Amino acid sequence: MASTYDGLPKHHQATRSEKLIITASSLGTVFEWYDFYLYGLLTAIIAAQFLTGLNPTTSFIMALLIFAAGFIVRPFGAIFFGRIGDLFGRRYTFIITLLVMGLSTFLVGCLPTYKSVGVAAPIMLVVLRMFQGLALGGEYGGAATYVAEHAPHNKRGFYTSWIQITATAGLAMALLIVITIRSPITGVGEEAFKDWGWRIPYLVSGLFLIVGLWLRLKLHESPVFQKMKAEGTGSKSPIKEAFGQWKNLKIVLIAFFGAIAGQAVVWYCGQLYALFFLEKMLKIDGLTANTLIIIALLMAAPFFLFFGWLSDRIGRKPIILSGCALAALTLFPVFHMLTDAANPALSRAQAAAPVTVTADPSECSSQFDPVGANKFDKTSCDIVKNALAKAGVNYTNIAAAPGTVATVAVGDRHFTAPNAARLSGEEKKAAIAAFTAQLIGAPASAGQPAVAGELARVGYPSKANPAEINKPLVVALLFYLVLLVTMVYGPIAAMLVELFPSRIRYSSMSLPYHIGNGWLGGLLPAIGFAMVAATGDIYYGLWYPVVVAAGTVVLGLILLPETFRRNIDE
Repeated sequence: MASTYDGLPKHHQATRSEKLIITASSLGTVFEWYDFYLYGLLTAIIAAQFLTGLNPTTSFIMALLIFAAGFIVRPFGAIFFGRIGDLFGRRYTFIITLLVMGLSTFLVGCLPTYKSVGVAAPIMLVVLRMFQGLALGGEYGGAATYVAEHAPHNKRGFYTSWIQITATAGLAMALLIVITIRSPITGVGEEAFKDWGWRIPYLVSGLFLIVGLWLRLKLHESPVFQKMKAEGTGSKSPIKEAFGQWKNLKIVLIAFFGAIAGQAVVWYCGQLYALFFLEKMLKIDGLTANTLIIIALLMAAPFFLFFGWLSDRIGRKPIILSGCALAALTLFPVFHMLTDAANPALSRAQAAAPVTVTADPSECSSQFDPVGANKFDKTSCDIVKNALAKAGVNYTNIAAAPGTVATVAVGDRHFTAPNAARLSGEEKKAAIAAFTAQLIGAPASAGQPAVAGELARVGYPSKANPAEINKPLVVALLFYLVLLVTMVYGPIAAMLVELFPSRIRYSSMSLPYHIGNGWLGGLLPAIGFAMVAATGDIYYGLWYPVVVAAGTVVLGLILLPETFRRNIDE
């Protein structure tokens, strides 16, 4: 473990040229995050292009799982590239990870869709997402280590916060480019963007790859690594030493459960899950949702630097754990307030005419079908929940006796679902269509006028009314969520660097970071919306980040050491 020092800057002060090198390193990382998060911003469009044939709920969750595929492999990238970084240097690894990420992203923009090549399209997409994840798994630990090893001792939190801001900066850059391309002023527009314009942001990444490689090739190796190699003190087996020796593995586990786990769920809930919630649950159009969240991101971004700077003065631990505690206490009320502000009509309808499903629990499926084979028409409960899931309506569940035919209450009116056990063929199909039209409504077809269902009659909107959105309040709430992100994320790179000795630093910090952010954080949107689909409660997915963040606070207070006065040269 790194030793402590007396609080004075024993390390050399960073020169102007070194600050430029650190800036160049950060910009390269921004480009990598841009590449990685493009998919997250275009999830709904990707689902339509690559997952044709699945029901809407399953299609969206499957698209999120493909998004998560890039996160799932990040720990493996951390192990592979972490070993290279500890053995051969940070700069060499930088160049490889950027090249892999840039090429994978560019190729996504060239992929054929499901309509062109069938199931091969989503398979190729998953493969490229996995290459992106491997690259990012090797990128973060190297960037944080590289910058920290250039920084003066008493400014390490501030210097590494420039790396921490790159994730949000990359997301913001992706949002800006997506917003610009899909807006009418570019001549592309929303419909063309959904058809073919979504490829442009991916193809633009080819330019970023060229710029990023040019910057990375100008970098020099970190002084700490050069000193370690010159003295012959480097590890010959960094993976075995980092995770095969209890004294190091213990610190890895403490870092994971006492800091990283909470940081990961707060980050992905406050930025990506919030964006998906606006679009999927609150029915705000993609352009408006993207615009609102990018305003919040730009407003909050400077606080990454502020909390990094503050951690150099009061410590890393109190800031990170305070952010986790605030998230655990406030996520539910904040998301309820988001509903009130972003879609007032939906909020009014939920209050005036709440929807309740009464059914035999044993007959109810989760509404998640990854292969698209389930039509959700085998039980009365599935018929009800499938209709409500397609409409994106929040509902509560009441357990009924076995064999009870499911009913749905909208306010004080009750509707009984078709008894699927007694129907078959065209008769069952017609009964389901009639029930769905009565509850949800039906579009005009074959000379028949459109039918307004009960949900529309009592005020449930099919989409948010742009004129009713309280945009200042929505931005303020999103700003608060991103502010929590800056608290937990701004100081954590410095803390992770300080927890481990230089000989195994790249490997030791990379693996727990990417297990936390790749698995706990990256899977949050998919798991959260699967929880929503299973229960019908649009807020139920928040239990995931709330429980993890609360657990991190408890374990972090007990186990996590303070590190901000440690010397990292050893």
